Parts: sequence; C-alpha cells; structure tokens
Amino acid sequence: MKNYLKHFLAGIIFLLAYAPTFVWMWDRWFARDSYYSHGILVPFVSLFLIWQRREELKKMKPAESGVGLWLIILGFLVHVFSSLFRVYFLSGFSMLFVLAGLILFFWGAGVFKKVAFPVAFLVFMIPLPLVVISNISFRLKMFAAEVGKIILNQMGILAKREGSIIYMRHAQVVVEDVCSGLRSLISLTALGSIFAYWMRGHIAKRLFLFLTTIPIAIVTNACRVILLSAISEIWGPQYATGFIHDLSGFMVFGLAFILLYSVGKLLE
Repeated sequence: MKNYLKHFLAGIIFLLAYAPTFVWMWDRWFARDSYYSHGILVPFVSLFLIWQRREELKKMKPAESGVGLWLIILGFLVHVFSSLFRVYFLSGFSMLFVLAGLILFFWGAGVFKKVAFPVAFLVFMIPLPLVVISNISFRLKMFAAEVGKIILNQMGILAKREGSIIYMRHAQVVVEDVCSGLRSLISLTALGSIFAYWMRGHIAKRLFLFLTTIPIAIVTNACRVILLSAISEIWGPQYATGFIHDLSGFMVFGLAFILLYSVGKLLE
C-alpha cells in the first residue's frame, strides 16, 4: 500500500508541475488549422501499447534504479527553466525525461525497456515551435508547387510557378501552408513509428521503414497538388474546392498508408 501511495503522490506532483504545459498543448491541439490535432490521441495510443505488454510486465519484479532520480532532477530543471521563459516546447520534452526517470526509479531498467517505445511515442503529442512549423511548411509547399509544375507540364498542361502559386492557362492554384503536407508528414511519421515497432525484423529494417514515411508523405502530397491543379485547369477551379479538396486529402493519406504498409510487408 505504501508503494502505491508513493506512486500516487509522484503522479499528482507530476500532473500539477506540468499543468501549464498540458494547457499549452491542449490549445495547440485544438487551434484552427492545427498540425497537431492528433495530439489528444497520442497518450491513449501509448497506454494501449503498454497494455499490450501487460502480461510480460506482471511477471517482472520492480528493481529501483538510481539513474531514474537523476533523470527526474534533470527533467524538472529543464521544466523550471522553460516555464520561467515560457518555452513550453522544451517543457514538453522535459516531461518525457521525467516520465522515463519515474519509471526507472520505481520499477527499474527491465520494466523501462518494455515501455521505452510507448513513452518515446509521446513525443508526437508535443507541438513544434511555430517558427519551426512555418519554416518547414514553407519549404514543403514550395517543393510541392515546383514538383506540381514540372509534372503538369509533362502531362501537357502548360504551367509555371511563382512562389507557391501554380499558374495555368485557365486557372491558378495556391499551395497554402495547410496544403504543404506537413500535417500528413507528422501524422504519417507517428503511424510509421508504430509500424516499425510492431514489425518483426532487424533494427535496420525497422529504421528504414520509419524513415520511408518522410518521402512517402512528401510525394503523396505533391500528387494531391497535381490532382487539384489538373481538376482546376480541365473542369474549373470551383471543382477543386470544398468536398473534392477535402476528399483528396483523405485519399492521399490513404494512399500513403497503403504505401507504408506495402513497404513494411516487403521488408518483412
């Protein structure tokens, strides 16, 4: 009972200490045009992955590790510094160190090895700084617009690019930040990490599968830009907005999922 009381008190202190960080993440998750709308699901996925290993964990005996205390101290120091300067992104990362430290301190290295991935997976719920988001999004939308221009010309549709705008004879398409593919990249990377975790095989194959999520997300988003541009030029811009625009997003993510799954199967 005393052990459970220690765990309970540690959990309460952890939640109270990181309350401002949780509020910040919540605001970013549900902000308009958020790139992290999936963030609310990440903790539940981590809990599910731990639940899958419940039988293995039940058989293990707790063996406290002093290394965990140092991780807790380091994490809280970073958290205090981040909170003072309101750098919540760093605070979010420090939370992972504290969680890892708590697991090591109370249950030991053996248990930590079993839950290391579910804990690390929580990184996908921590939003990147807005300046980083803007920078990556800008580069991705420029790439998508350039690839779109090249492929459209190869298809016989005369196109030129100015910035992130693709000009054609009868229409123009603006590749905006929300169409840069960053949202798909973040979501697919999270999904790819789970695929790699579940995959049977050497660590090199798992790492390769995880890394393929990046080109798959970028290329499939470029395909979406090409599709919407072609629709705009052939049938009119009004047919590339609304339902068709949103449907193409789901279709592209579905295609990315199939490609990722296929790569995993080939590697296995």
